[in-house]
Amino acid sequence: MKFLFIETFYLGSHARFVQGLSSCSCHDIDAVTMPGENWRWRMLGAALHIVDAIPPLDGYDGIIVTDLFNLADFKALVGQPCPPVLAYFHENQITYPQPPGDKGAFQLGIINITTALAADRVVFNSHMHRLAFLDAVPEFLKRGRDFRPRNVATSIKEKSTVLYPGITLSDYRQVDTKKKIDPPLIIWNHRWGFDKNCETFFEAIGALEDRGVDFRLALMGENFGKIPDAFRTAKERFQSKILQYGYVPERQDYEKWLKQGALVISTAIQENFGISVVEAVLMGCIPLLPCRLSYPEILPAAYHEYFLYQNKYDLMEKLFDIMTHYRRYEPLRDNLVDEMKSFLWQNLVAGYDRLLDRLAG
Repeated sequence: MKFLFIETFYLGSHARFVQGLSSCSCHDIDAVTMPGENWRWRMLGAALHIVDAIPPLDGYDGIIVTDLFNLADFKALVGQPCPPVLAYFHENQITYPQPPGDKGAFQLGIINITTALAADRVVFNSHMHRLAFLDAVPEFLKRGRDFRPRNVATSIKEKSTVLYPGITLSDYRQVDTKKKIDPPLIIWNHRWGFDKNCETFFEAIGALEDRGVDFRLALMGENFGKIPDAFRTAKERFQSKILQYGYVPERQDYEKWLKQGALVISTAIQENFGISVVEAVLMGCIPLLPCRLSYPEILPAAYHEYFLYQNKYDLMEKLFDIMTHYRRYEPLRDNLVDEMKSFLWQNLVAGYDRLLDRLAG
């Protein structure tokens, strides 16, 4: 069958999701995209552009959109029978921690809700994300002054499911099981946003240095605006230890850094899946992750006691132990690499194809 994928924020994980699904699916998937910038305007106004940019819809069995899109506006503007639509939620603006004083957050949350209601199928990228969204909807709608809608979460729940995003790596089969760890390279490959909580990361790294442990740093990840003060301070303090500072645009170069990495650390306060973590683990990095958000779900239970931390003090202790006894953890790491291969696109795409079959019905 034939599907149209509308992605109004074609960058980073959103772009790789489109590419991975399109290349691995047994169906034909055409993509209409917009550059990955001005994400708020994408949610508010992209439908006005997209409705004039798409090919005739009668040639498609279904449509795929993601959460940074106003599907209700789009369907109203199409002005003709619309093929069934699947809405994939990478994130949402209801449970996402908003910067202080952000007065536009409520409107963006409403767009997420109406998109989910207007879709024929709703897919979340983790069980944690699905539950968090559905639990938050009723409380969110109570912010309305009157005529508050009822049963919205129930309506969305009945047509929603979970499919993990697939991972695409060019040379994951060539992971070096005996990495050079003298000194070990610590990876930060997350977006430089406030929700990733880089302050706690650098606090842990500073404590590691204070205890006399040598290391190197590769500070990667996308940055869409002002560089956080914590990164500026870290650049000065750890100048002699930083091997990479800033976003690595070439995918091949990015994967080379992951192959060299010994550890990948997340200190996120918001994460619905964690693609960057899974990528790093598949390339042989030991993960050190908070025991919350989506991480207990995507990391097999047998590894929780070793690689999930309870608070920043537990993070510092686990980090020190792994860095000073790295070889002891290598067998666990090698087994974990094999288990995380379940997230590769070739191992997930059948679930997407079955759902698209049902969508087109």
